[in-house]
Parts: sequence; C-alpha cells; structure tokens
Amino acid sequence: MRILLTRHGQTDWNVLKKIQGCTDIELNEKGIEQAKEARKKLLEYDIDYIIASPLKRAKKTAEIINEGRNIPLIVSDDIKERNFGKFEGKTAKEIDFDEIWNYKLNKQYKHAESVGEVFDRVSGFMNNLKHKYDDKTVLLVTHGGICVPIRAYFEGIPEGMDVLKGMGLDNCQIKEYNL
Repeated sequence: MRILLTRHGQTDWNVLKKIQGCTDIELNEKGIEQAKEARKKLLEYDIDYIIASPLKRAKKTAEIINEGRNIPLIVSDDIKERNFGKFEGKTAKEIDFDEIWNYKLNKQYKHAESVGEVFDRVSGFMNNLKHKYDDKTVLLVTHGGICVPIRAYFEGIPEGMDVLKGMGLDNCQIKEYNL
C-alpha cells in the first residue's frame, strides 16, 4: 500500500500563526494556488482513493487536487485536525505551545484533545486503512497537527524529541510512505 500525505493549502490563520484546530477556516488565494501546484505534482501518481478531513481547508484542497481526475473522495473525521479547544484562535506566543505538543507530558485538557488522544485516533485510522486499502494508493489530505502522528506512525518519534510540533508538514507539502 502506498500512502501519499499532504497538508491543506494556506489559510489566513496560517499567515497570522493562529491555532486553527477544528475552527473551520477557508483557504486563502495562496492556499488555492498551493493546492493547484500539489495537484500538478500528484498527476504522476495513480491514486485510487483520496481521504480528506471534513474541514473546509482540507476538503477544498482535496477537491482541487481531484479536479479532472474523478478519484473517489472519502471524508473522514478520523483525520480532522486536533481539537485545541480554548487554544484555538491563539498564537503560540499567547500560550505554552511546547506544553500542548509535549508527547511525554501528554497533558489532559478539559475541552481539548491531548497529544495521546490524537495519536490514538490517528493510529486506529492508519491500522484500519492498511487493512481496507491493502494494495491501493491512497492520498490523505489533512492538517499539520494530524501529519505529526501520521509521520510518527511511519518514522517513529525521534530520540529525545518530547515536543513534536516540528514534525508537521508545510502547506501542501507531500510525503510518501509504503505500508
């Protein structure tokens, strides 16, 4: 099984460095252009399925990538961005961003997902994916916070890296994995 992984195109909140989480933000013009560039790069792949987060920025990125291709597009809450609760709309300077992304600390929040909860959700999704689409090529269109546990699923967590925020992807960056 081949997995192609990409993060949605840019939004205005990306520019402002605000935590989006489950806040449903649209792509901006640059984000639309990034999605079109990703589409061009992905034309070389024979993709069987696209699975996207239901949030507008990821779903629109997936739709742009799929223009003219008619690849079955599946929307899955399992790869919806991490729920950051009260931290959504804040910048990393306004909160302790390192604490939020500290895997070993795995701080529990009243109205937000912990790192461990996100990892469990995404790991279950990945395990189901490999059984359901064993011999297929699947493109996942998701979010920076979900790219972290997906990358860790394939690459592991680097030795001594407690704060995982650096494992995300840039907007419309593409990674490829084989299962």
